[in-house]
Amino acid sequence: MARIGFIGLGNMGLPMAINLLKAGHEVEGFDVSGAQVDRLVAAGGASAGSVKSAAARADVVITMLPAGKDVREVYLEPGGIIESANAGTLLIDSSTIDVETARLVAAAAEARRLPMIDAPVSGGVAGAQAATLTFMVGGSANAFARAQPLLAAMGKTVVHAGGSGTGQAAKICNNMILGVSMIAVAEAFVLAEKLGLAAQKLFDIASKSSGQCWALTSYCPVPGLVPTSPANRDYQAGFTAAMMLKDLKLAQDAARAANVATPLGAEAAALYGLYAAHGEGARDFSGIIRFIRGSGAV
Repeated sequence: MARIGFIGLGNMGLPMAINLLKAGHEVEGFDVSGAQVDRLVAAGGASAGSVKSAAARADVVITMLPAGKDVREVYLEPGGIIESANAGTLLIDSSTIDVETARLVAAAAEARRLPMIDAPVSGGVAGAQAATLTFMVGGSANAFARAQPLLAAMGKTVVHAGGSGTGQAAKICNNMILGVSMIAVAEAFVLAEKLGLAAQKLFDIASKSSGQCWALTSYCPVPGLVPTSPANRDYQAGFTAAMMLKDLKLAQDAARAANVATPLGAEAAALYGLYAAHGEGARDFSGIIRFIRGSGAV
């Protein structure tokens, strides 16, 4: 069993850390919120006290942080993970960040003989709680092999995407597909309403024909059609509109850097930006249908 330093115990990080405890690992956690650390301790973990302590005492360090700037700070600054970890410590960053930062931090880690993978996740808070996350992993084959059993304790699907940064590339490309497809599904249901077509009838037809997609059949934005959808709970977030907007912006940054045209991705980012600007950033991203319809809270 591994001794794990887990840094970032938010809505995703805390249940992930608890699942590692359930798998028999020792977990010392650190977060800027003392209350979150207390919850880890109550679940059987320990408080690391600081980033430096979490890194210095661990065989494996896992981070789940809000943005690229946080990752750079926690890994690269004096007293950070790379300076504090012992040679050979495996580093796993499950934050969703830009590809450039992922590769920069991985290169700095490798220079200190610290194998590192970027391993962003899909599945939201529910997936983190149920240990059914999908991990998209970038890094060397050896680092992936070491990390795989740990990731399997927190998720159901673990895919090695390639070298450093490809995990992040997979995440932002996947979520660009999701953001665009959710808008398309929402627009179709709003149009159906105006044309007198019942939502159930459209669902029955589209879910069995060429319009079928995950946003329709697993996360339908219309209440009453898919029991697990946030639409049935006033769009209480499984994955917030603000997080979708973050990922769409990351995809647009990557597209500009790679000189790739992504017009639908750009339009999706603009629409989610407007939705969040109406005070709906904390709402589930599928609530975009209410913005498109022009009713409800917006």
